[in-house]
Amino acid sequence: MPDRSVDSDKGSGEATGLTGKETRTTDGDTRRQVMHLLLKQGPITAGMLGDHLGLSAAGVRRHLDILVEDGLTETVHRRPRGQTRGRPAKHFRLTDRGRAYFGHSYDLLASDALEALREAGGADAVRAFARQRVRKILDKITPATSPDDAEEQVDEHAVEHTAKQLAETLSAHGYISTVRPSESGIQMCQHHCPIAHVAAEHPELCEAEHEVITSLLSQHVQPLATIAEGHGICTTNIPLTQSQTIMKGAGHDSGTT
Repeated sequence: MPDRSVDSDKGSGEATGLTGKETRTTDGDTRRQVMHLLLKQGPITAGMLGDHLGLSAAGVRRHLDILVEDGLTETVHRRPRGQTRGRPAKHFRLTDRGRAYFGHSYDLLASDALEALREAGGADAVRAFARQRVRKILDKITPATSPDDAEEQVDEHAVEHTAKQLAETLSAHGYISTVRPSESGIQMCQHHCPIAHVAAEHPELCEAEHEVITSLLSQHVQPLATIAEGHGICTTNIPLTQSQTIMKGAGHDSGTT
């Protein structure tokens, strides 16, 4: 969320004689009050907001314009109940992003559900769910082909291609993943984990991800760090025997950033 919406602002406060810091605090507090009212009252006009807050309609609109620009509120046109003629009045309401400002308990719900699954079916049930979830995300990935002869080396170019597909698909699901060459092969990094808080309590989620990635790459991978364990980035090493021959243009990450 942009800082100016509810935490700071460059504009002037409703009162005069304020310092810059006091002005930013006043404006941020006012916008928080506006958002709270929109949450409680639903769609409401600028005039009605002004009446609740003791501000002029023009003063409220200045705050609303910033909230709309930042995607936290939106406008809707509706007539008062019983009115059939005339131009509908402009009302303001929170967007999904604006509602998210007040927080949610999705992580707690997911963690409670997994704990209930563990109690009902044991750790195997949690692992089965975790594998199913990852496979659903990665079901369009083309696997790297395993060699028919176990003594032959895995096709490194096929591994590279699959690794790039993995990065693109994981990024599309919020993991912000990249791949790049390393001294021992390919390094896959996930710069964000949308389920980090849940995975911290249920490591089966990370284990299943590594298991499915191993299967798709047709070779063992080495998890080096995870966000769920407190690291800044999830890092996985994909070892190759001739890494210097792959990923031409070294130094350029592949994946959605």
